[in-house]
Amino acid sequence: MPKVSIIIPTHNRALFVKEAIQSILCQTFQDFELIVVDDGSHDHTFETLHTFKDKMIYHYQKNKGVSAARNKGISLAKGDWVCFLDSDDLWTKEKLQIQLKETENSGFLVSYTEEIWHRKGKRVNPKDKHQKFSGYIYEKCLPLCIISSSSVMIHKSVFGKAGFFDESLPACEDYDLWLRISAHFPIHLIRKPLIIKRNGHEEQLSQKYWGLDRFRILALEKMLLSHKISSYEKKKTLEELYCKSRIFAQGALKRKKILEGAHYYQKTLKAQFKLTFT
Repeated sequence: MPKVSIIIPTHNRALFVKEAIQSILCQTFQDFELIVVDDGSHDHTFETLHTFKDKMIYHYQKNKGVSAARNKGISLAKGDWVCFLDSDDLWTKEKLQIQLKETENSGFLVSYTEEIWHRKGKRVNPKDKHQKFSGYIYEKCLPLCIISSSSVMIHKSVFGKAGFFDESLPACEDYDLWLRISAHFPIHLIRKPLIIKRNGHEEQLSQKYWGLDRFRILALEKMLLSHKISSYEKKKTLEELYCKSRIFAQGALKRKKILEGAHYYQKTLKAQFKLTFT
């Protein structure tokens, strides 16, 4: 059995996925299997992937979204550890070697790494709000998604406790899963930039949907309904829920997207928030 299972979900990213795969094949640690889940691509992704047919497990499915693609990869994985690589990102050549050693030495079941950011081909620096933390970081994960899917290493047993990617969420599915994982497990931060995130292109989900906070709001509501967080974590979750709901309501009203739920988040949730803390 391989030590690590690497899962690449891809959809119409033939220009990116080849480089992503090459960054995996040149890893200094080689005890892995590579699983590529083609989520209904209709460009020349198949022809691109065919050149790597002897070096990967290929699965094609009708387009169901990135969550379904990652979940399918997890179901096929045979390794003790699972890693993801978005098809538009890259790994440094020592990513697996360094991360596996540090993660096993830490005794943690989940780890993630620092990142190098490229936007439209130019290197940019993350802002202070993107600072990363180690340990029990549930509260730190509430404002925004500080964990990149391409940087995580997760012991397969974790999914049995925290669940899988929510296939009903068209975006922010990673934010949702990291909340559930960080509510149950400490997460080890490897303070070395071991992945390259390539941002700013039109195919990204963050570019596709307006008002991404609506999906984060759903994730926060799920955490409150699960009753699996402490009283303090519930309080911080409610505070973040109110903050995001208020901002989203203002944006929805400004864009006249009333049907997106602006009135609900502006009035009903405000009353609920006050009731909770009185």
